[in-house]
Amino acid sequence: MDLKFSKLTRKGPITIVTLSRPQVYNALHTDAHFELNKVFDDFSADPEQWVAIVTGAGDKAFCAGNDLKWQAAGGKRGWDKGGFAGLTTRFDCDKPIIAAVNGVAMGGGFEIALACDLIIASENAKFALPEPHVGLAALAGGLHRLPRQIGLKRAMGMILTARHVSAREGFELGFVNEVVPAGEALAAAERWAETICRNSPMSIRASKQTIHKGLAVSLEQAIAEQREYPAVKAMVASQDYIEGPKAFSEKRPPKWAGR
Repeated sequence: MDLKFSKLTRKGPITIVTLSRPQVYNALHTDAHFELNKVFDDFSADPEQWVAIVTGAGDKAFCAGNDLKWQAAGGKRGWDKGGFAGLTTRFDCDKPIIAAVNGVAMGGGFEIALACDLIIASENAKFALPEPHVGLAALAGGLHRLPRQIGLKRAMGMILTARHVSAREGFELGFVNEVVPAGEALAAAERWAETICRNSPMSIRASKQTIHKGLAVSLEQAIAEQREYPAVKAMVASQDYIEGPKAFSEKRPPKWAGR
């Protein structure tokens, strides 16, 4: 695939996607959204790829969000079914996705990070939903994900003021998993990904799917229905479901097949 607005690296079962428009702080336009949608489609469908990391090119920005200069110049708007950056409405991917936030994550950039399962942020990272400053609203998921992730009052405090939040405050608020020195976000995200990959990918997918499906219904319904979730049924029918207990009994590391 010929990539113009992103870069793709694979390290074993880990896919690293770099948003690559550094001249505009990795802000995204329509063509970039469609390209990234295909990138994450391919990741989701590839049985050999277990975890994805998304980061930004350069040392200043993860993603500055929507390319407002492109929009102001009359550039076409829109994205594919996966949403902003191919991620914000990608509800069918049960593989973990980690945001390695290496600088500013504004508007749609913050919404990309919120759509990921984990956020690893460098000390120089800044987060905000500043859309009200320019007469817009964070409609790529930010207005829904942020209150679900940090609580209503804390989210209102960020959204209604459109203020910037540091990586450290993001950690205290609960949407950042780890803060690392500037320049180390990607390396830390890779460390998290490698740790995840020591587990059965079938179990990881079943766990992620169960969490998301379960949060959409009552606790009673979630527990009653969880064994019928597709990823749970796939886990139970997998080679890994046999390999895990076998390796444990034989006192050896498991050899996960991912199927």
